[in-house]
Formats: sequence, structure tokens, C-alpha cells
Amino acid sequence: MLRIVRLGSSRVRGEGLRIGAVRFPPRGVPKGDVAKRDIYDLWFPLLAPSAELIAGFRAGDITEAQFFRRYRAEMKERASAQALELLAALSRQTNLSIGCYCEDEAHCHRHVLRELLTRLEADVR
Repeated sequence: MLRIVRLGSSRVRGEGLRIGAVRFPPRGVPKGDVAKRDIYDLWFPLLAPSAELIAGFRAGDITEAQFFRRYRAEMKERASAQALELLAALSRQTNLSIGCYCEDEAHCHRHVLRELLTRLEADVR
């Protein structure tokens, strides 16, 4: 089973490995404390929006709709697509979670990850 989570939120029982699909590690948190603070166990920036895409969105150069469209295109690139396929397959065998720091999933790339993984028949909860 795969859960989509907000990094830093309290873990739930049986959540499994927590994967950080974020471009940058948390600021000011020693590497050894990242898992202790329920942020993530494994940093996996391959599934995060590119730094250029993030910068364009933060600067207001692109809309939220454009951001999500471009992020979907990035996830079609071979390495990202293969990583999504692997996570989908693993979700049918073991518990894991994937997430980002954003408070509201509706305005975060997490909802796109949920959509893409569901299409790949991941066991998403």
C-alpha cells in the first residue's frame, strides 16, 4: 500500500518507508535528524518538480495549471516514468509513503503523483 503524505506529519502505523519527493532537503535539519522528525527516510528528488519549474512558479511566471501540466510532462521522462512504475509495483507488495512539504495537497505536486500512481494501478490509500 502507498500513502501520499505531508512530510513532517506524524507517521501512521504501518506507513512503511517514507519517501521525500522534494527537490531540496529541509533547511536547518541535520541529515541524521530527517527521519527522526518524520520528514522522510529516503530523499528521492527524481520525482520532484525541476528546480526551474519551481522557480518559475514561485516567481509568478507560470500559473498553477501550467505548473501541473509541465510537471506531468517531466514525469513522462524515462527515469521518472520508470521510478513511478517501480513505486506502483512496490505498493502492491509492501507499505510505503511518498510526500512533500506543502500543506495543501490540492495545490501541490503530490496530487499529480497520486493521479499518476493510480493510473499505474498502485495500491494508493
